[in-house]
Amino acid sequence: MNDKPPASQAADPALLALRAEIDALDDAMHDLLMRRAGVVARMAASRIKAGAGSPFRPGREAAVLRRLLARHSGALSRGAVVRIWRHIIMAHTAIQGAFTAAVAASGEAAQTLALAREHFGTATPLTPFASPAQALAALSAGKASVAVLPAPAGEGEGAWWQSLEAPRLSVVARLPFIADTARADAALVVAALPADASGEDQSLLRLEASAEASRESFVRMLSDAGLAGRILCLARQGGRSLALAEIDGFVAAGDARLAGLNAVLLGAYAVPIAGDVP
Repeated sequence: MNDKPPASQAADPALLALRAEIDALDDAMHDLLMRRAGVVARMAASRIKAGAGSPFRPGREAAVLRRLLARHSGALSRGAVVRIWRHIIMAHTAIQGAFTAAVAASGEAAQTLALAREHFGTATPLTPFASPAQALAALSAGKASVAVLPAPAGEGEGAWWQSLEAPRLSVVARLPFIADTARADAALVVAALPADASGEDQSLLRLEASAEASRESFVRMLSDAGLAGRILCLARQGGRSLALAEIDGFVAAGDARLAGLNAVLLGAYAVPIAGDVP
């Protein structure tokens, strides 16, 4: 059996030169990845020495991706850049400590598992649970680094946002990070740490008012407090109304605008970035 390539292909100097250039670029990229891993390892040692908490910083990750996409050009798609760097980020996060995700992924939330896998990479252990409550329980028990839950939508009772134990647990990211108009599904990431600002964010508030409160009255509450946003969900619970509000900008704990509201800050997440233009 002759395993040699066709003579015309083997003798093509242009093709051989391009392959040699690709090999050299692969070596250079590998060198940089090893160098990056070394820096991350030093960061991990400093964090342990200082007694710092989790290395997971979704706001910082979003800022890194925005910076890279702002300088990106050429044939490689924006989506490919995000997927490549998401794998790099998670591989280097693992150097700093074990990272796992509890995912509510049954029934209508089945797509949440795919979103979590896409965002956290193929090497990150993902454990599916039958409900958001079970995923949050795993997070609370320290059995997972984050919980990935279906994004709240529509009206109704019993949604996980109504009972989220903030500020002990906070919403810290929204998936997918790169927006795709063809995809309607979305998920939120909850962690036992405060959200960190990325530079372009949206925050979530749980508002409470009397049972007669309308969507419009909740909007007026926000406006009177100097907050710009929208009501995502409305629920009635006995003698009260709960509203989930998405606020433009990063709202930090202790923000003076919250003083006049019966509100709980649930967290914040980076605004998704635009994908490739068809």
